[in-house]
Amino acid sequence: MSRLKTSVPSGLCLIALLALLLGCQREPVSVQVHPATISDPDGAKVIFLAGPDSHLPGAHEHTAGIELLSNTLRQRQPTFETVNVYGGWPADEAVFDGADALVMYCDGGESHLISNHLATFNRLLAEGMGVVALHYCVEVPKNSPSSESMLNAIGGYFETWWSVNPHWTADYTDLPNHPITRQIQPFSMLDEWYFHIRFLDRGVTPILRAIAPASTMERKNGPHSGNDVTRHMVDAGVPQVTAWAYERPTGGRGFGYTGGHFHANWENAHARELVLNAIEWVAITP
Repeated sequence: MSRLKTSVPSGLCLIALLALLLGCQREPVSVQVHPATISDPDGAKVIFLAGPDSHLPGAHEHTAGIELLSNTLRQRQPTFETVNVYGGWPADEAVFDGADALVMYCDGGESHLISNHLATFNRLLAEGMGVVALHYCVEVPKNSPSSESMLNAIGGYFETWWSVNPHWTADYTDLPNHPITRQIQPFSMLDEWYFHIRFLDRGVTPILRAIAPASTMERKNGPHSGNDVTRHMVDAGVPQVTAWAYERPTGGRGFGYTGGHFHANWENAHARELVLNAIEWVAITP
């Protein structure tokens, strides 16, 4: 007796497999509270918001990255309480009560975590909460309510057809005198450093700047890969901002950091400590 043989295009099999794997990786949103080990009225409460891991191991490891930064922050600042939110936006928004800072490490674009929670996010900004946005999290849809909120939060955002996201080794040779750069030495690191960010005209201080090599423009023009304005800037050797600080005119601080694609890069002491300095800076305001 012969058996019927059916064939499924290999591409469809791959898509189905990837969908299955991603579906298996998604878990309910969970919250872990880590109280301060030393009671101090001048301490701070920092919320770490991790979106679902979205790449193969080694990249966009939001959960592991948040755990590393949260644990290290508590070692540096025992008067800080940290709240780690894993897997998305918390169902009970009471976790934000009394928060001094929100650190977001998640996918951006159309699936950005703030997009369906702008009322809460904008309220927290109005209350002066500091915001740190890491890597893909700095991208929100162009000219949208989310982009207005992100500009208000951190002073800039990745705008499609304006900003670019190549992988390149950035050489940071000249750091500004700023609390975020204290005890940080010049360093070089390969990452998916976004640049040509859409910034507000005022209040933004570049923290990391480097000259992007011509290789960053090897791809064709596209929503993330290139555009004529960016190509001209790279050709002219204009230093590109990949991390920045922002002081809101209405109160509150923000920080954008476009690195963080590779989890292993958190082992770079200069990059890791710079981000931790930034978290402290946005959490403790005068």
